[in-house]
Amino acid sequence: MNLSIVDLSPVPEDGSATDAYERTVEFAREAERLGYARFWMAEHHGTADSIASTTPEVLIAYLAAKTDAIRIGSGAVLLNHYSPYKVAETFSSLDALAPGRVDLGVGRANNSPAADRALETPRHVRHPDRDHREKIEAVASHLHDAYPGDHPYSELHLARSDGDVPELWLLGSSPSSARIAGELGLRYCFAAFIRPELAERSFETYRERFEPSSLGAGPDEPVGMLAVNATCAETDAEAARLRATAEATYRRLARGERGRPPSVEAAIDELGGAPEPTPNPLPDEEWPRAISGSPETMRELLEQLTDRVGVDEVIVQNVIADHGDVLRSHELLAEGVGLAPRS
Repeated sequence: MNLSIVDLSPVPEDGSATDAYERTVEFAREAERLGYARFWMAEHHGTADSIASTTPEVLIAYLAAKTDAIRIGSGAVLLNHYSPYKVAETFSSLDALAPGRVDLGVGRANNSPAADRALETPRHVRHPDRDHREKIEAVASHLHDAYPGDHPYSELHLARSDGDVPELWLLGSSPSSARIAGELGLRYCFAAFIRPELAERSFETYRERFEPSSLGAGPDEPVGMLAVNATCAETDAEAARLRATAEATYRRLARGERGRPPSVEAAIDELGGAPEPTPNPLPDEEWPRAISGSPETMRELLEQLTDRVGVDEVIVQNVIADHGDVLRSHELLAEGVGLAPRS
């Protein structure tokens, strides 16, 4: 199993975005050392007092310069905010700076009304799936010089490396995104920490609809990745205790509350006690939004979940209050899965 990471660059209490970015650099370097395959940056708007990952394209450039081998990418660029040509230009330039190491993960999401207005993004689109598909196809066409000679964009060219093109992934949390990924022949990553109950149906849809990309923008066969919220510690009980921050954060989001995740102690108070350890094995059809466990338990849980959807790569997001606990969680998870450290 391959493991990867998606980071939100959380702003520490009494800290700034500068502190958050310093921690993200440390995190990416540690992920590289431990043998993780990819390190992706999320895109969030309107919550910069708690999440500093607002511009993944900026952070990718910096992280690529601070690392040597791990793939660096976006999880995800929110295409509903941007011109496909500008996204293709940006990521082609990033690939020229770090040839063969850049992933372009694309998706869509609305933010707060104020943030969407500031980004000049309409909150309601008449045909959202069609609009999303057209934007993704346009990105791929620019990246692969696939516009026919009579198209007005055929004369546009991108800054490029010596033959590499950013690896294009479609990120989503529903069968509709899976269908688009399959029909366009792209790699697909499903966000199981958003809608875990749709994971199996989404991957089934992806495989049923898959046709190799006519633009050469994807693999010959379906390639999927599962995104999970996962916390690892020395014991199942300690991992569940740390997972309290994620559980409390999800409850707050359900109430429409945003802000910095609570400490473990505050989260346990909110929840009325520490969460129970994640069952192992998981009951049939049960798919928690967040999982936790010791290294051995996490290996077994991830094997169960990837077997359900038929993929062999997991990208991990977590909501752990303490940065040291974040680093330790990923160190133990790498040991549990058996990643080979890079020298």
